[in-house]
Amino acid sequence: MQADFWHERWAKGEIGFHEQDINPLLIAHFPTLSLRKGQRVFVPLCGKTHDISWLLAQGYNVVGAELSEQATIALFESLHIQAEVTAKDGFLLYQAANIDIFVGDIFSLTQALIGQVDGVYDRAALVALPLTMRIRYSQHLINVTDGATQLLICFDYEQSSMQGPPFSVTAAEVTRHYADKYKIESLYSESLAGGLKGRVAALQQVWRLTPG
Repeated sequence: MQADFWHERWAKGEIGFHEQDINPLLIAHFPTLSLRKGQRVFVPLCGKTHDISWLLAQGYNVVGAELSEQATIALFESLHIQAEVTAKDGFLLYQAANIDIFVGDIFSLTQALIGQVDGVYDRAALVALPLTMRIRYSQHLINVTDGATQLLICFDYEQSSMQGPPFSVTAAEVTRHYADKYKIESLYSESLAGGLKGRVAALQQVWRLTPG
């Protein structure tokens, strides 16, 4: 999953991972993180997700990381927000009231650059990466957010039956990545109606990761 792969997907409009509506699992389970209005939520590999509009509407501040500038432009267009764009430490930073999106390689983000993070919403980041990158990503995410609480959404399916992304991330793998830092709680685990991409039986799972 090199950068060119994702740039090509956005250029060709091959973005089946982009949901047309706000994710109902976000609406149902994000309040369990008990964040206050005004606190800052990090959305890694955010694309142009409509979930950000929901987070903003709830009164949260949002910081995101996205490789594709095309996706970021589309995000601000969908929000009907005019962004101020500046170059910052190797990133393009798209900013407006209550929202900051860093355009560039997420692995180049630092805690100092991203600033305060009170919670993480990971719907499409961990599952977008192959295993070797998931190992690196999960530890990097802990570092740049200083171990902030997370809502994590994953798919669990027979990986040999379909090539990712999204990749299968089992409960055991979630434990391997995060148990040293977090208390891991399953909030939801149900069969995905119609299967993943309409052809592969899969569980959709929601995890709450609480520091400590």
